[in-house]
Amino acid sequence: MIARRGFLGGAAAGLLLPAAVRAATGVVRIATPMAPPRWAVLQRELLAANAAACRAYYGKYVDARGYLKVFPRWGANDGPDDAAEATNDWELLHALGGADEVLTMARRFWEGHLRQYAAACTVDVAIARTGMYHREFPVQMDWQHNSEGLTGFNRMGLNTPHDAKLIERTCRFADFYTGADPAAPNYDPHHRIVKSAMNGSRGPMLHPASALDWAGDPFDTSRFRMEHGEGNYAETLGHYAEYMEVVGDTPLNTHCTMLGLNAYALGGGERYRRWVLDYLDAWVDRARANGDILPSNVGLDGTIGGAAGGRWWGGVYGWGFSPLVPQTGVRENRNRVLRALPAFLNGTLLTGDGAYIELWRRQRDRIDAAGRTIEGVWHTPTMYGANGWYGWKQGPHRTNGFEIWYVTQSPADRAAAGEHPWIGFLEGRNPGWAETALEGDLKRVRERLALVEGDTTVPENRLADWTLDKNPASVTALIQQTTGGLHIARPPWSPTSPPQGGVPLHCRLRWFDTGRRRAGLPEGVAALVEAMDDTGVTVVLVNLSDAPREVAMQGGAWAEHRLERVAIDGRVQAVAGRSVTLRLEPGCGARIAVTMRRYAQMPSLAFPWDRG
Repeated sequence: MIARRGFLGGAAAGLLLPAAVRAATGVVRIATPMAPPRWAVLQRELLAANAAACRAYYGKYVDARGYLKVFPRWGANDGPDDAAEATNDWELLHALGGADEVLTMARRFWEGHLRQYAAACTVDVAIARTGMYHREFPVQMDWQHNSEGLTGFNRMGLNTPHDAKLIERTCRFADFYTGADPAAPNYDPHHRIVKSAMNGSRGPMLHPASALDWAGDPFDTSRFRMEHGEGNYAETLGHYAEYMEVVGDTPLNTHCTMLGLNAYALGGGERYRRWVLDYLDAWVDRARANGDILPSNVGLDGTIGGAAGGRWWGGVYGWGFSPLVPQTGVRENRNRVLRALPAFLNGTLLTGDGAYIELWRRQRDRIDAAGRTIEGVWHTPTMYGANGWYGWKQGPHRTNGFEIWYVTQSPADRAAAGEHPWIGFLEGRNPGWAETALEGDLKRVRERLALVEGDTTVPENRLADWTLDKNPASVTALIQQTTGGLHIARPPWSPTSPPQGGVPLHCRLRWFDTGRRRAGLPEGVAALVEAMDDTGVTVVLVNLSDAPREVAMQGGAWAEHRLERVAIDGRVQAVAGRSVTLRLEPGCGARIAVTMRRYAQMPSLAFPWDRG
């Protein structure tokens, strides 16, 4: 077990306050007139444009049953996980203040796709012959793809935390991995491992995988646009020819802890928190034992590299995973270990402890130390094999750098993260960013809507991944501006951060419409986080409407940050709780300096007015 220790000094110091901390009961009135800032007008325009475009997309690609209008098949390239991603970011869009119809459509699709893929069966792939979903969950797949497919599901608690069906499902799904469900024996609590890289509601794959297991049944590829570039089924099969080494645990499996975090935050009980921490602690220990590098294979006996011939870098998607691309005959580096970082943020949320992000700092430093000069330019590695480090890329190792800095707020981590326009804005060096970013997202909505309207394909000629580049929901600027949060699913600093699926929202502030008793900013209200540091944020809040609006301001997506006080127009008011309610008079706004203690409270998805 790891030793618990904080990393945020006086701001948090590893302290977790009781879950029932009472929010401030007073309402703070804002009555200073404010001319509508252009960024505020653009925010409201973007919310409206998103809703209209999502409506058109839904009408095009989802039928009356909630089924996705595609040819359903099993496979890592174009299987159930891609179908489930069809409404990615719609839950976030609603949680930020998007239209109610966006949430209604997203939920109808989710329920429909569950039925669609439970009824869809394979012929050749043995595990899915009676349905690609079993008990509403993928029967057996890796956690790069499982996590992508759960992206929308893992954010449902932001909008409906008291939904009994959601709570039951989340706990059931989590128990596929806690060891509590004997019908899905994925987890070994003694060795604290998930037993295979391929796992799901029918349990783990405890033998080498075949290309068929990954690629799915043979099909006529000429009917479809193959998003991964394969020219025929043989090449689809060839893509997975070296994906055999699946037995044992892998860092990507830690993404299953998203289910445990949600189960706990929805009120499922302490045992989910305990399991998440036990499992993550095991990985922290393994990294320390492996020279501060997360091993990519752990055997069924708990030994590092134990299911890969002793190679700590072994396993599918591991440090040494460079399979042959059949179309080109060239090997491609597919190390996915670094995509595991968001799972370790769950440990930070559940403890306030820095050990879970500290291992990523140490690993970053180890990779940087392995760098070398190639033709006069500094390079750092991305891969490791029998002959040592390889896969050299120019510059220092910056992958996940912004996520590390976001948690620690350390100047050293900030320097290691690199540059990005949003961070430049927060640091006062890019004053025009807010408008530029919103205009960019509005352009993206229009471009994707044009793709939808111009699509002349029929469902029989679409695979499940056909819709993914047409989903118009665009929330990155809204997340950054209104919540001071990370959109990890689509990192704005790509390519230094890999894309992530299934990741919950991490932010400094979250808003709730107290009048309509729902998540998100009220109609006509806009917010812009202008600065943030270890102990607080500065945000401008404005009401563009001609009616008063009441909004609850919460510390963090999970109420994990304790608000201490707010300063508005020179008036300082103690709030000392998870949230504070603000009343905005028509046409009024203010710059609010919020002092907080980060990661000071147990995560909860309960709305502010429902807390004890």
